Amino acid sequence: MNPVAFEIFGIEIMWYAILISIGFVLGIVVATKLAKFNNIDPDLVVDILLFAIPAAIVGARLYYVAFEWDYYKDNLIDIVNLRLGGLAIYGGLIGAFIVGAIYLKKKKLSFFKVVDIFMPAIALGQSIGRWGNFINQEAYGRVTNLPWGIIINGEKVHPTFLYESIGDFIIFIILYRICKGNKKFDGQVFSLYLILYGILRFFVEGLRIDSLYIFNFRVSQILSLILVVVGVLIYIRKSKKINKKI
Repeated sequence: MNPVAFEIFGIEIMWYAILISIGFVLGIVVATKLAKFNNIDPDLVVDILLFAIPAAIVGARLYYVAFEWDYYKDNLIDIVNLRLGGLAIYGGLIGAFIVGAIYLKKKKLSFFKVVDIFMPAIALGQSIGRWGNFINQEAYGRVTNLPWGIIINGEKVHPTFLYESIGDFIIFIILYRICKGNKKFDGQVFSLYLILYGILRFFVEGLRIDSLYIFNFRVSQILSLILVVVGVLIYIRKSKKINKKI
């Protein structure tokens, strides 16, 4: 499949960008709906995203560049050329969360209460966006003989984009249902996202052949483990506070 969907005045519009845009729009719809269920002003969703989205793009790019510095140190101009690819989801999440936390602190709003409504939306956006990797024939896994393997460059490989897309959608369903009416404490949805996505990404990353490394360790697997630990700690701490009040 051609990665280019169509052209406008000579400018190529990529399927990857279209899919990300679809995920972004649907994410806004989901977050806005969940804001109403959790007694949060829906307008806050857009207000936060105006700052968080640029931060996510910058964070995703800087993260990737940092671990591919051997190339970019001699090609500095390519750092700002996003059309060449090179965005890391973990960097995007870090950038968005940092800016979001600063914004909420200035507005004197609860970070955990607000961030909970965004986590299902993020999981849904990731699920949709991963199909861009399929169109670009990237982020795939090692060679396999499994019947659902896909052919890339003449070899049957693990469709790791599909594994993560399905996993992200399942996470979305779980978090959405909790956030819509079964949430027991602020931070529950956020902590569960960290745990569930951390576990998913750890195993999917182990199958990929394009991982970023540091000292022979896959960076994303290290961060995945950190996410799981942080998520568990937040969940335990927040749930204990609720139990004490009861």
